[in-house]
Amino acid sequence: MNRNDNDVKLTGHADDPETLEPELREALDNFKLSVNAWSESMMSRPREAKAPARTNWSAVTKWALGCVVFAGTVSGGVYQNHRQLEAQKVEAARIAEQQHEMEAAKLAKADQDDLMAEIDSDVARQVPSALEPMATLMTEDETEGN
Repeated sequence: MNRNDNDVKLTGHADDPETLEPELREALDNFKLSVNAWSESMMSRPREAKAPARTNWSAVTKWALGCVVFAGTVSGGVYQNHRQLEAQKVEAARIAEQQHEMEAAKLAKADQDDLMAEIDSDVARQVPSALEPMATLMTEDETEGN
């Protein structure tokens, strides 16, 4: 927006301090003087050189070591639990294997007992199986003769 001089004269506003009312001009001058005085006093006062903030390495070290100890404790517990689970799995597998072996031994013993019973019956025959028909005739004759 461009303002020209005609608009300024018509509205009665101007940026020129001479056209302002004397009380307002005096208040603005006083404000300007106080701002300048404050700025001058702030610039001329002695300043302290601030040292950069120092890190408290002792506290940082304590926190770091505490975190390491905590992590070690937790990981030790997790590892111990893992070892116990693995030992339980190995024990369960060993027990299952023993039971399987015992069942196999029982079956083998039962088969062996059956085989021994069959052998015993074969050996205990008084007459071989080929001569059995004759043996039946003999037993009939003996019973008739007596």
